[in-house]
Amino acid sequence: MIKYLATKLIQQRMVFLMKNSIKYFEENCITKFEKLEDEFMKNPETLAEYVMNMTEELHKFGLKMLRESLETMDELLCKSTLRKQKWLIEAHSNKQLITSLGTVYFSKTLFTNKETGKSEYLLDRLIGLGRNERMTEDAEAKMLEEAVQTSYRRGGEAASLTTDVSKQTVKNKIHQLEFPSDNSKIEQKKIVEYLYIDADEDHVSLQFRETKGDLIKTTSGKKNNSLITKLVYIYEGIENEAPKSKRHCLVNPYYFCDVNTGKDNEEFWNDIYRYINETYDLEKIKKIYINSDGGGWIKTGLKKIAETIHVLDGYHLEQSITRMTSHMKDSREDAKNEVREVIREHTRSAFESIVDRLIGCLEDESGIKRIEEEKRYILSNWRAAKLRLKHKAGVMGSSTEGHVSHILSSRMSSRPMGWSRTGAKNMARLRAYYLNDGDMLELVRYQKKKLPKVVGAEYDDVLSGHEILLSERNRHGELGKYVESITHSMSDHNRKVIYLSKHIWGL
Repeated sequence: MIKYLATKLIQQRMVFLMKNSIKYFEENCITKFEKLEDEFMKNPETLAEYVMNMTEELHKFGLKMLRESLETMDELLCKSTLRKQKWLIEAHSNKQLITSLGTVYFSKTLFTNKETGKSEYLLDRLIGLGRNERMTEDAEAKMLEEAVQTSYRRGGEAASLTTDVSKQTVKNKIHQLEFPSDNSKIEQKKIVEYLYIDADEDHVSLQFRETKGDLIKTTSGKKNNSLITKLVYIYEGIENEAPKSKRHCLVNPYYFCDVNTGKDNEEFWNDIYRYINETYDLEKIKKIYINSDGGGWIKTGLKKIAETIHVLDGYHLEQSITRMTSHMKDSREDAKNEVREVIREHTRSAFESIVDRLIGCLEDESGIKRIEEEKRYILSNWRAAKLRLKHKAGVMGSSTEGHVSHILSSRMSSRPMGWSRTGAKNMARLRAYYLNDGDMLELVRYQKKKLPKVVGAEYDDVLSGHEILLSERNRHGELGKYVESITHSMSDHNRKVIYLSKHIWGL
């Protein structure tokens, strides 16, 4: 009997909530839809206009339903006898709320607590809005999804169908982002023979570091405005995109991006190790290869993750060999092949000997200095360079340069733009979150502080089941034909209303 009464209550409440919207739909939208269809049948070549006009009408209808839903909730709060025990009606005001569907204009009520004298819009608490918050979670999610790919400006344009959010607002939201730690634990750890970690970096330009005007000029007169953004990604190997495709892709990649130094860099690698340890059975892995250019911050990762083998990135190794032999002119290719052979098959002393021969062909100091720098670079990564050229079992070509370009440079440095340290850090992390198929709506919700319940945190229910059931029985006669027109759709709405009822009805 209780279940039956609850179901009837939900159906009646939903009918009341949708009454005006359904009436509007039947008396206005359907007539317009029929007219649009008639025009399309007369002129079949106007399909585009038919679709656009239909979309516009549905858009208007959706905004109207949103407005009525919000105002109905506010009305319930105003009429609740339980609410009257603790809260007084202070004033009614017209407000607007930016949603991904568009801006909704509606009225809501300001209440004052009898005991504390504190004033509050209880409707805001009901729908999870913070104080002075005028954008819904879906709009923020749309904004972030666009901003992470293109720009702050386009992120603001994508937030809502009818309202542009300012670039400054988008910037502020991104600067305030906090990211959840990856605590998702799989039921069974993966077993793989080889695991690969590629690491590289990008350089972005800063407008300032902490405050405007704090950039220091170097001895050459240039501002020290370069910031390193770090990229590390883990994957299980390389495969063809399709059976007959010549293009390759990574197998199950997972990305980490950040801007950090010192202890923060150590924690960055700790996060990477935690992900590997929680995802893979380390005892079953034969080897873990780290492909990189051998930067100092990357070698910190070699110490953090035991039993890893460093392989010098092919791009940087070839770049170094080219710089060492660029002065050899017609003999350049022969010289490069000889250098590769020495690195692959011979000793450090043999490598130093061939470098001395290359230096002997030069007279200018700048050329000698260049070769000496490349010599030190290769010797400091000697074993890693050998592994790259020997192509032992499990060693694969790295793709760090392409990934840096796609993941970091395309959004942060390929076009003239300046960042703050906070903006660069959060955009880099947002890029990784996006590429790891992170849900932007979940990220927005993660930012929310735990709000007290609209009802029940300070006092008992503002709306009782008996109170609403009695009210709905009195209103049932007003519904007329609209009850029949939407009864068939009640099953889809029951679940949603049951969830809502936990917050406002006390059922």
